[in-house]
Amino acid sequence: MTGRQKFFQTFYYGWFIVFIGGLGIFFSGPGQTYSNSAFIDEYINDFGWSRTEVSSLYSTATLIAGLTMMFVGRFIDRFGQRFMMVAVGIIFAMACFFNSMVTNMFMLAIGFFLVRLLGQGTMSLIPNTLVAQWFVKKRGRAFSFMTMGSFISAMLFPVVNTWLIQTWDWQMAWRFWGVMLLVVFVPFALFGVRNRPEQMGLEPDGHKVPQDAETEPVMGTTSLPESEEDWTLKEAMRTWAFWGILISVGIPAMINTGITFHIISIFDTNGLSPGAAAMVLSLMAFAGMPMSLISGFITEKVPTNYLLAGVFVIEIIFLLMLLITNSMLMAVMFGIVWGIANGLERIGMNVIWPDYFGRKYVGSINGVGMTMVVIGSSLGPLPFGAGFDIFHQYTPVLLTSLLFPIAGVICAVSARRPQKAKLKET
Repeated sequence: MTGRQKFFQTFYYGWFIVFIGGLGIFFSGPGQTYSNSAFIDEYINDFGWSRTEVSSLYSTATLIAGLTMMFVGRFIDRFGQRFMMVAVGIIFAMACFFNSMVTNMFMLAIGFFLVRLLGQGTMSLIPNTLVAQWFVKKRGRAFSFMTMGSFISAMLFPVVNTWLIQTWDWQMAWRFWGVMLLVVFVPFALFGVRNRPEQMGLEPDGHKVPQDAETEPVMGTTSLPESEEDWTLKEAMRTWAFWGILISVGIPAMINTGITFHIISIFDTNGLSPGAAAMVLSLMAFAGMPMSLISGFITEKVPTNYLLAGVFVIEIIFLLMLLITNSMLMAVMFGIVWGIANGLERIGMNVIWPDYFGRKYVGSINGVGMTMVVIGSSLGPLPFGAGFDIFHQYTPVLLTSLLFPIAGVICAVSARRPQKAKLKET
């Protein structure tokens, strides 16, 4: 047994992969709404554009980026996570520099498209597919630890952006994140990422290589749990489970983005201040972080589709709570319940694809799922805004929104793990 094999029996390299995955999700920040929101008023004040114009560009760019994500998933399967992480990290940095030079609406549209595609979409998708390669039985807890990068990003980016803009200007804020991507993230991706444990003579979850193994095993020859079957995208699309999950992952993206985008206005109609809305967003992140850790271990004990069904039940509860949130106490309770739903959702949505359809083609399959997530997030704000313009209140649209998590419960419960043997029989 080589010295390297002895070392990796003591420390499983997959946990370092989890760290890099979390770093990748953290650095998806420049493409996330919680980061971009800090720049909206700066564009409006500097260039005289209307809020409607900027918002429309943002939604359109997000929608187009979402439609492109299924191709990104195929690139991941073809070129591997390491190459894609390095390439996307460099291009994403260039996109940040481009956004610092925006002077007209055409450039802004391109800038929005690039950061939404590369940040919100690709920089979230690659770590999810990477960690899925390194873990099977411990996949839930691995995703829990990786997802901490998302919560830390959501907490730090708005604060750092505000400080950079107030200290220098919005152009400097974009350049700062471009430099950080090149100096911090890209080197970790280049020197630290390995696409699969088999490339290092290891197996998923840190299983030991045979004692008499003097050479690295060939990729694909390691033993995996019997439930781990590799499905192609075409095979997966022939199952109800695929479509049930696809519907399920789009619903929270739509509901959460719609509420987040309009939360100040929703609270205002309920007699609460913008400060209360900001407090709820922070409380949601704090409540979601420990729940995300817990939910990873839950997925190792409970079927993931049942966990998703639980998420939709909680969504029904917090939508009903939002209707009567007219005091600080109710706002705090709403923020906690919303955070619990988010913590459970983030793990369940990521774990279920490789759990159901295996590791080999998870990029292509999860890429379609990410397309649905991005499309859902792009469409979320529209019903809330239109509903308010028509009814001058949010009650009708909130009540109508209840139909989506109800449908989600049905889809999640019925989306049981598929079996290839049954697919062949049909």
